Formats: sequence, C-alpha cells, structure tokens
Amino acid sequence: MRIENRSVRWECEKDRCYVHARGLMMPCGFGIVTMQKLDISGCDVFSGIEIVITRDGGKSYSAPKLCRGLARRYFADGSSVVMSDATPFYHKKSGKIILTGHTVVYGADNKILKDPRPRSTAYAVYDEEREDFGKWKSVVMPDEAAYFSAGAGCSQILETESGELLIPIYYRSYEKCTGGDACSDAAVMRCSFDGGSIRVIEIGHALSIDVPRGFDEPSIIKHKDEYFLTLRNDVTGFVTKSSDGLHFEDARELCFDDGENIGNYNTQQHWLTGGGKLWLVYTRRAGVNDHIFRHRAPLFIAEFDPERMCVIRSTEQIAVAERGARLGNFGCQSYSESEGYIYAAEWMQNDPHGWDACAKYGSDNSIFINRVIFEE
Repeated sequence: MRIENRSVRWECEKDRCYVHARGLMMPCGFGIVTMQKLDISGCDVFSGIEIVITRDGGKSYSAPKLCRGLARRYFADGSSVVMSDATPFYHKKSGKIILTGHTVVYGADNKILKDPRPRSTAYAVYDEEREDFGKWKSVVMPDEAAYFSAGAGCSQILETESGELLIPIYYRSYEKCTGGDACSDAAVMRCSFDGGSIRVIEIGHALSIDVPRGFDEPSIIKHKDEYFLTLRNDVTGFVTKSSDGLHFEDARELCFDDGENIGNYNTQQHWLTGGGKLWLVYTRRAGVNDHIFRHRAPLFIAEFDPERMCVIRSTEQIAVAERGARLGNFGCQSYSESEGYIYAAEWMQNDPHGWDACAKYGSDNSIFINRVIFEE
C-alpha cells in the first residue's frame, strides 16, 4: 500500500478556517469536496457548507461556493441552526449523491445552545443541473423523545445490495438531555432512499457505555460478509462487528495486535477497504504529537484484522502528515479494490490558541485529498 499526497488550498479570513473536509470521487473524473468555515475564536461555531468540484479526477478544483440550501438558518429570536459534520456519499441505485450529517443549534449569542438542545440527522441531495445541493432536510425519527438528540455527524454510511442505507447515529433521549446525562448511545438505522427522501425502516440495538459522553461518531463498512463499526469515546476508541449491520457484538477497545491500546481517544476513526483487506484510519498518541489538540494529527492508516478485531502494528504508516494543525475531523472513501481516498483539512485552532500557533509548524489550512493505492 502506498499513498499519493495531494493538497489544495483556498484563502480564508484569518479569524476563520475551513474544516470538515470530506469528499467523493467518481470513475468519470467528477468529484466534490464539501467543507465549512469555523470561527476560530469560538467552540464549533460553523458557517454553512461550501462545495468545490473537480472534473479531471482531482487535478484541479473549482473555487469554493456556499451551497444555498446549506446556509445557516436564522430565527426571529436570533438563534440559528446549521447542517454540520457532513459526508458525501454516492447512492448507486438512484444515481444520486447524498450528503449526510447532523444539525447544530446556536443561541442568539452565537454559542452552541445548552441542553436540552435538539439535534437531527440532516441530509441533502445533489442537483447535477444546478451543481449544488438542495435544501437540507431532517430524517423523521420513529420516537422523537427517545431520539431527541440524534445525528449522523462525521459518520460513514453504507448502501446495501437492495439499495437501502445503513446510517450509523449517536443519540440521547429528551430525558437524558434534561437530566444532565451526557452519555450518548450509538446504533445503525436501516433506511430507504427514493432519490429524494430518506425514511427510517428500523433501528438496530443500542450500543452503550457508562463513560463520559458515551459512544459518538460511529462509522460503518462492510468487509466480505461482516459489518464493522468504529465508535468514538472520550477515553479510548472502540470497535465492533455484526453479521447484519444492525445488531453488533459488545464493543471492544481499539488495540494493536500485541494487545496494547493504540492510543486513540476523543476522536473519530474511519474505514477503507482495498486489496482484499480492511483498513482503519485513525489518530493516536504517538510520542511526538503532544503539541496537537487531543493528538489529532497525524492521520495513521493500518490494516485491521477482522478476526482478532485489532490493528496490525507492522502495517501502520502515516496517511496525512502533521504540520501543527489537527486533522481529526476527516473522511475516507473506498473508491475501488485498488484505491481509496482520505480527505482532511488543517483545523487551524489548537485550543486554546489560534491560527498562528498552528502555522508556526508549517500548516496553512490546506485541504488534503490523499490517494491510497492498494496492492493485492
């Protein structure tokens, strides 16, 4: 396995930076990258989602433009809501590109609203004629109280052979949100998609842990006849597997094949398949990245053993290099058996410091679109 490093960059106001870069490449050479601006003086203060387009397989990209249907929505009292943490996905059965994520609600002071704060799985469908995503909509949940704060933020989703969608979510009930319980559960929704709307058919069993914030930002992939799920947790990353994509084994800590915990914590992980193997992309404590917020750079990639449910240490290599900025909010695309893509933006906010604290190591808010080439 080898990696081709590619990056692009667009100017951004010094008090902001592009984050949440995730993308999609198509065999015809068409591709998109979605991202949104962050106000680096605040905590997760996001603008609407922007898009860039390539028609030559990533050799060149258009200038970023704000998707009209994905701009922040403001209310009379000054509060607002925005779709965030989004990932584009090509739905083969309908031939449509879907963008899935979740909503973030802000008060009139432009700070994230305190609990009880509603959250939903947000999605939008790409319009080829307009070269833009349509207005985002929220997935209607079967029990609004049980899934009061439920979203697919940063999640990889999956299409089944029948064209249904498996969408991992993390959620809290209204009771939890009002009672001060910050632990989220995770589950996978089986959904239909008719080319315009996503509808829930059923929701798999809950994965839970009584450790601060519970399970967040799950991502799913199918490898051979099994489904694998990653889970973010404040203390350590977790992983589990399933035979049907809905009912999973008890989650286990993410470890190397020698039994040592890999050192991933409070940060998402994502999957790739290629060369007949399963791969994991992740961040971890590496001994040389203590200057990075939550050790969220560099991004590592390694083969994942589906039987022993562990990372094979000898296969690990750097997927996206560290240059002083965190890379933890990233995306992966399994393009084919011979190649895949990793998308990441240099998040120019190394808490509590801003742009200059990251730039002194060489980062400049570049967007990385690294091509992973697998060998059988």
